[in-house]
Amino acid sequence: MISENIRFFESQLEGTNCRLVTVTKTHSVERLQEAYDAGARLFGENKVQEMAAKQPKLPADIEWHLIGHLQTNKVKYIAPFVHTIQSVDSLKLLLEMEKQAAKHNRIINGLLQFHIAAEETKTGLTLAEAEEIFQSDVYQALQHVHLTGVMAIATNTPDETQLRREFGELRGYFELLKAKYFTGNETFREISMGMSSDYRLAIAEGSTLIRVGSAIFGAR
Repeated sequence: MISENIRFFESQLEGTNCRLVTVTKTHSVERLQEAYDAGARLFGENKVQEMAAKQPKLPADIEWHLIGHLQTNKVKYIAPFVHTIQSVDSLKLLLEMEKQAAKHNRIINGLLQFHIAAEETKTGLTLAEAEEIFQSDVYQALQHVHLTGVMAIATNTPDETQLRREFGELRGYFELLKAKYFTGNETFREISMGMSSDYRLAIAEGSTLIRVGSAIFGAR
């Protein structure tokens, strides 16, 4: 079933610029291995402890993405192997990522998480806060962290008009930041938006990374 679901999503993404992040939170190493065997290579986890526990037990070529809120004091546990932290929401977090990545002499990618949802419980930056980060000397001195795009979680709603508006808003932020701070820089290219319920709309609005868990593993 897992392999069939992964093949289904890969077929949905054919001909697009979008890739699949298989959201593996709360699932066992055995089920993750099954997803890997079906071709999944980008795995998204919400919790640091869970990611750090699973990573050594699985193939080394998995690209691990942290998609949940990250406290600065936990960066050190995933710094040796994490590929992308999709939930960057402060300069303080970027500095800690820099410090820990430097210790391991490696680069960690980051996506700036924006708040686009109508729900206050969702975290993320405003455009003004993101620009403040880009304009700071501290950001410009980073050597072991590469910001490669943006991420957001849309409102949990069946209202397609609202979802399109929110996804369009995130794409707009991406385009503005790209034009202003990354002109001609090919590495700033990711728009992570869309999940099991709304991924089709997200792809239509320009998503490059969809984060899918329940539609692959079944509802928890």
